[in-house]
Amino acid sequence: MSITKKIAFLLAAFTLCFAGRAQQTTTTDLPSYSATFLEKDPDIDGEIRNEQLWQSVPIAQELIQIKPNYGAPVSEKTEIRVAYSKSTFYVAVVCYDSEPEKLVVSDSRRDADLNDEDSFLFIIDTYHDRLNGFLFGTNAQGMEYDAQIDNEGKGNFNANRQQGGVIGGTNLNWDATWKVRTQMGDYGWSAEFAIPLRSLRFASGSNKTWGLNFRRNISKNTETAYWTTLPLGFDMKRLSLAGKLTGLELKNPGNLKLIPYGLTQFVNDKSVDPAESETNFEAGVDVKYSITPSLTLDLTYNTDFAQVEVDDQQVNLDRFNLFFPEKRPFFLENAGQFTVGAPGEVDLFFSRRIGLDQGRLVPIIGGARTSGKIGQTNVGLLTMFTEDVEDFGVDKNNFSVARVNHNFEGSRSSLGGIFVNRAGLGDLTDDYNRVFAMDGKWGIGNKAEITGFVAKSTTPGIEEADHAFKLSANYDWDGWNLRAAYTEVGEGFNPEVGFLQRTAFKKPEFLIFKTHRYNNDGSFLEMRPHVSYRGYWNFDDQQVTGFLHVDNHWVWRSGFEIHTGINFTQERVFEPFNISNVTVPIGEYKNEELQFVLITNPNNAFSLSSRTFIGGYFNGNRISNSGTANYRIGDKFVSSLTFSHNDIKLDTGNTTALVGGLRLAYSFTPRMFLQSLIQRNNVSEITSVNLRFGWLQNANTGLFVVFNVVKDDNAFDLLNNQIFTVKYTHRFDLLR
Repeated sequence: MSITKKIAFLLAAFTLCFAGRAQQTTTTDLPSYSATFLEKDPDIDGEIRNEQLWQSVPIAQELIQIKPNYGAPVSEKTEIRVAYSKSTFYVAVVCYDSEPEKLVVSDSRRDADLNDEDSFLFIIDTYHDRLNGFLFGTNAQGMEYDAQIDNEGKGNFNANRQQGGVIGGTNLNWDATWKVRTQMGDYGWSAEFAIPLRSLRFASGSNKTWGLNFRRNISKNTETAYWTTLPLGFDMKRLSLAGKLTGLELKNPGNLKLIPYGLTQFVNDKSVDPAESETNFEAGVDVKYSITPSLTLDLTYNTDFAQVEVDDQQVNLDRFNLFFPEKRPFFLENAGQFTVGAPGEVDLFFSRRIGLDQGRLVPIIGGARTSGKIGQTNVGLLTMFTEDVEDFGVDKNNFSVARVNHNFEGSRSSLGGIFVNRAGLGDLTDDYNRVFAMDGKWGIGNKAEITGFVAKSTTPGIEEADHAFKLSANYDWDGWNLRAAYTEVGEGFNPEVGFLQRTAFKKPEFLIFKTHRYNNDGSFLEMRPHVSYRGYWNFDDQQVTGFLHVDNHWVWRSGFEIHTGINFTQERVFEPFNISNVTVPIGEYKNEELQFVLITNPNNAFSLSSRTFIGGYFNGNRISNSGTANYRIGDKFVSSLTFSHNDIKLDTGNTTALVGGLRLAYSFTPRMFLQSLIQRNNVSEITSVNLRFGWLQNANTGLFVVFNVVKDDNAFDLLNNQIFTVKYTHRFDLLR
């Protein structure tokens, strides 16, 4: 029996198993809350307890802990109220605290992680499709946190891929126009959210229902509590288990935004001979128009992303492509609607192919995007035009994407398709690449699902084996997470506007993961034993890579964790390749390595997370250490030192790869910050500095001042390359 048939048989067995288990139990009743319509808009100042208007709005029922004491009521009284007016959606919360002097505020920057401090978050599923939503949050200092949630926040489960930008269905780079105000006192703290309806997407009409869930983090207890009781391993992004917000009477609020920018940039490049210096002036504009409350048109002209943080440096210690996440705001908004494939491994559409060529900037002339929902159908249309660059040998190109995905009402199931096209606008008639794909998900109750996609590429000169597909089954409930999948990428599959970690492979994989929670058992909270496997075969049925991971996570109530694991690896090298100028010869290599992870309490002013591998590596050995050390002073200054050190000793030579990065950030206010990122790479012998000042108005607009320096190890070059940029962006709301 071929490997393809074996995997298909295993997946079929898994499906029957999941279906059987899914039908054996049902979920508990979900809470419901009726929103109050306000004739008068409240003053947004954070005052809740003494505001007469809020006293007439009912309080939502209390929250339930998911940790440390699963199923127990929240340890501190929490009063939540929800209301809306003709133009605005409101949430008001009073977070009582018996020891307000112990409140922790760790970071005031917009979209900073709220898990490690006292905070309050809520999620709304405005289409009530049980899959997608908008997430908002704040801390006691009134920082602004918002994100778009796609497909219940789920992504790929390949633990070795780097993630960023859109992380597993959570788009932190989505920034809406809204405000929050907070107050602190001897009672604890309170927060008042005001979100204009024009900043959301929803279906207008009478007696509408939204999905809803709340979350409160209480730092002193390392406590997390939700409005909806969730099984172990889930968080509020699990929208199929969200409660209901009822009684909404919604009309089209109207939305037309004009967002122009002006930019001045000074470039001093000493890396070329003779040195070049120039000053550039640029201007451009974005337009955002809501065709309906659920469908938005975005237009962009002379697009520029000078304010975006630079990429994290990486060193390639293997044979396959490195993944650099998208960070540009225009492409990240609604990015989840255009995502098809296996993120970080087989991305059928990868927006970094637009405007970038091997890390070099390619000017974007402009483009348009329409995205949103029509009934239960998600739609996305994107077209972008890029300029030609003679120095790179790049011609003008048009990139187009069409995406449709229908959610079946009352279930977690969907069916969709995507078309991705790159067309050269030069003289060549065969300068194009196209990808067609269908994808779907079958939700089996709340506990199991089957997902998959099938794709075909069209490239002049490639006629065979131009397919790719993946089939995956997943059971996730009561601490169990069971997954099995099979992926195949044909030798001729060529998604030029996508990303392939490696080409031409057949890959089975599985995961068996169990969370054991220990309530009232001293300082120990839970352990999570698991085993996972992934293997890659070529089309001659030769195994290229095998990775078997056996591990256990040990977690304490304080937030301290250690992970103890062992990896069994197999690599077959068909052609020699280099790792930092050390050759890995042809051969088959089987190795074992120990893996150790240490995570200290992230609520403390100083915290550390580290990962260590010790064991065999190809025809030698490797000791690898990587991690992040975080340190904060009050709620204004935060810093993190990231490092990756690999000491590799092979029969053919030795090498040491070190990549380090230091991030420093100071928040004058939640909307005014100074950030820096200093990176050093000993393999490419490059040091870089990215310094950014931001004075935000709303939704990622305002004043940005950016200074970039890139330097090599030549002692005679004080600064190899310098770019100083001043950019101002303003948002005009033309329809209110």
